[in-house]
Amino acid sequence: MEKRRTEIICGIDEAGRGPLAGPVYAAAVILGGGFPLNLLNDSKKMTAASREEARRVIMEKARFWGIGHASHAEIDSINILQASLLAMKRAFDDMIERGGAAFRASPLGENINSVTAIVDGKFTPVLSAPSCITVHCTAMVKADSKVPEVMAASILAKTERDAFMDKMAEQYPQYGYEKHKGYPTKAHREAVIKYGPSPIQRLSFKVKI
Repeated sequence: MEKRRTEIICGIDEAGRGPLAGPVYAAAVILGGGFPLNLLNDSKKMTAASREEARRVIMEKARFWGIGHASHAEIDSINILQASLLAMKRAFDDMIERGGAAFRASPLGENINSVTAIVDGKFTPVLSAPSCITVHCTAMVKADSKVPEVMAASILAKTERDAFMDKMAEQYPQYGYEKHKGYPTKAHREAVIKYGPSPIQRLSFKVKI
């Protein structure tokens, strides 16, 4: 008997293209049926508390998820666009690695033969999967406010990056990373001028007062 073919949606998004410091993070999420969609929104429109609650539920209830990042040094080396795409690829790879055998044969007995990856924005990363799976990748502007899977990815990417920047704030308290997460606020720019670049500064980004 021919096995049933199943196509599923994977949402991919990044967080941290605009900051002057720190890595760019990305996430890939396949929600599956029964996920409480009311918890999801564009991460930028959510409070920190609602993002954290959504993050917890996504990690517990999403069918598959993965997280990746590209460092500030990689951003300086290959530019922020290419680093963002690299972080997305790493997130997708992480999702497949976490899924393991379950990614090819789910607990429901459905074989996953095709994955449609919807990426927020105008560009798509180069994705690869096990040979038994075909990956179709498409870009969609403002997908993080339209597609639940991309909303979930935006939440994971932002919360993971925010958590990283909070840790950096403990190591480099003079830069105030816990407040602005590395984005080019007036206080951040003034701190860079006063103290010089931090160890996680994106040196290819210009700092203007």
